[in-house]
Amino acid sequence: MTYSFSRQIAIKSGYDLVVAGGGPGGCGAAISAAEQGLKVLLVESTNALGGMGTGALVSAWSHMSNGRETMLGGLMLRLVEEMYDRGFIASSYDQTFWTTIHNRGLGYAPEGLKLVLDEWCQGAGVDLLFMSRVVDAEVDDADRVVKGVVIATIEGMKYVPARAFVDATGDAVLSDLVGAACFRAGRDSPNINPPTMCSVQGGIDHSVFNRREQQPFVDQAVDDGFFSQPDRHVPGLFPSGKSSATLNAGHLFHTDALDARSLSNAMVWGRQLAHEYTRFCREYLPGCQDIELLSTGALLGVRESRRVIGEYELDYDDYIARRHFPDQIAIYCKQVDIHVYDTSDEQYDRYKEEFLKNEVLEPGESYGIPYGILVPRGWQNLWVAGRSNSSDVKVSAAIRDQPCAYMMGEAAGCAAAQALERDETAVGLDTGILRATLSGRGAKLEPQAA
Repeated sequence: MTYSFSRQIAIKSGYDLVVAGGGPGGCGAAISAAEQGLKVLLVESTNALGGMGTGALVSAWSHMSNGRETMLGGLMLRLVEEMYDRGFIASSYDQTFWTTIHNRGLGYAPEGLKLVLDEWCQGAGVDLLFMSRVVDAEVDDADRVVKGVVIATIEGMKYVPARAFVDATGDAVLSDLVGAACFRAGRDSPNINPPTMCSVQGGIDHSVFNRREQQPFVDQAVDDGFFSQPDRHVPGLFPSGKSSATLNAGHLFHTDALDARSLSNAMVWGRQLAHEYTRFCREYLPGCQDIELLSTGALLGVRESRRVIGEYELDYDDYIARRHFPDQIAIYCKQVDIHVYDTSDEQYDRYKEEFLKNEVLEPGESYGIPYGILVPRGWQNLWVAGRSNSSDVKVSAAIRDQPCAYMMGEAAGCAAAQALERDETAVGLDTGILRATLSGRGAKLEPQAA
């Protein structure tokens, strides 16, 4: 059954660019576009910026160096340096984790990230709307132009016209609403890369705890029958403060992040698992005998939901070839990271072979992130940033990470500014000029010579 209705709603005008979603991709897009003079509205459904890094408490940045050089540039490099300078990155990490250490990551304080992103958006002149979301859109189907969006706020619905739009929802919500070609998780595999409910834990003695020695204790707990589901794949604790850490543990198998009932059930299940893994840490991990659960995520740590079909689809052949592109807007080096699909030994062995052995890039290796994966196929004034980019399941599992999403977002914001200034389209953008703009902002567009 369906129900139709119509109503008169207020118009909220005066914007060049509307960005849907305030996660890494959305913040990168909004800040970079505003810094170039656009009037930007950033619409975020929660009460804070940062997306998975704050709302979902996936408070760790990984794989920022290929062992010879950093993969970071532009806004993301500025962000990690400021977080470090202000003490929002755990003292156990230093600059080598994003400059020269191969295949490693670091934890950070989510409250610190919220603060920095608030300040940066305010400083750039971004108009922020929290607790608001894009729920519909008006389009010119013939020309594939987005004319405006309908947003739902505490005051009711409003129509916002603009000249350009960035979909940084993570779930390709805006792209799907306007009718851009998309596909749900499961196109390339019968399974869905499962989400996790992360949490913040306190009371940890970091002088004793060693995050790189957690796996034997997980295996022992599984063998002891401790867990309600015998899942050996536990990313574990990532130090984020003097006695705190983010806990990434407990896969919520078979969750569909595009289904409200499935999401709701997973939130309940995830909170139960968070308490269970806190008890595991207390009983098994050295340095965690006084651990306490401080908070669970307001969002699930979703890894896969819906992606656009773009002007280019980055695929596994590109990854294997370590391919670089003439239009690339960033470089990256993370390996394929498809989590276990169930608790079987076969899945855990598959994960270990992929993530820990076969897919790891050699020191000095990288691959390019081409501009075309940010543009839904054929659309004139719409870009995506973050994990809804155009990539296959394996590559998506490598580039969905937050550092890469920030860099995609910065490129999308710069592209929108260029398109409006030069009367270009998303699909017809002069990527040479875009790359020059990004380079001027400090972006890293090419690997250093061997």
